[in-house]
Amino acid sequence: MKEHVGCGCFPTGRHYPGIAHLLRVHARGIVPELDGDAEWEKLLIAVLDTETTGREAQTDRIVEIGIVIGVGGEIVKRVNWLVNPGIPIPDGAREIHGISDDDVKDSPTFAQIAPEIAAALQGTVPAAYNAPFDRAFVAAELTRSGLALDSFPSCLRSEVQWLDPLVWARELQKYEKGKKLGDVAGRLGIALENAHRASDDAEAALRVLYALARDPRVPRGYAALVQEQRRLARGQEEDFRAWRSRNPRP
Repeated sequence: MKEHVGCGCFPTGRHYPGIAHLLRVHARGIVPELDGDAEWEKLLIAVLDTETTGREAQTDRIVEIGIVIGVGGEIVKRVNWLVNPGIPIPDGAREIHGISDDDVKDSPTFAQIAPEIAAALQGTVPAAYNAPFDRAFVAAELTRSGLALDSFPSCLRSEVQWLDPLVWARELQKYEKGKKLGDVAGRLGIALENAHRASDDAEAALRVLYALARDPRVPRGYAALVQEQRRLARGQEEDFRAWRSRNPRP
């Protein structure tokens, strides 16, 4: 959402185009140093994916993190780290991603690779498929590491909204069955051969985001995209709560 600084009666650039450049406009949720009016596809988009020991960010740990960066619809960087979580990997988690204790026993901790992660994310727009999950794990690991948060790129600030292809898939493919990454990617003709491995999932999610962006309902501007995604996500959450109230757990 864009908010004009000043009183509500102040003229806008829409009404007085000649003074548009004089008006200060603040766009909520965007990376501070990036231009909210820029076409988001022309910005560096960094999709993160994490594989973990479980689903609870406060008690479970990351065992693998992948970052895939694209611009203009093309992949320009792909990085991946196995991470020693410091706790055993439960069988249930290992059965999903295939990563065992032996695989990570000689890997660095999250705190040790955090500077590399920060460097990879510098100047990017953060994104993830089902972003609240990955974002919560990254935030918990950063807090747990004791590292100074001001040493990390501004895209990791709490007020910055991550792009989320899942929100757009739920809207643009609302009548299709299955919204998991593999389901959505398959409908769009995007290959995902190594599902539940971090960089493979991240790359598929980025390609899904670019593919969904061909729909005319997806805004072109970065700030407009963030604003519309926030609106859609809010509506989807309200619909889910209404569904849960009609279908309580036994």
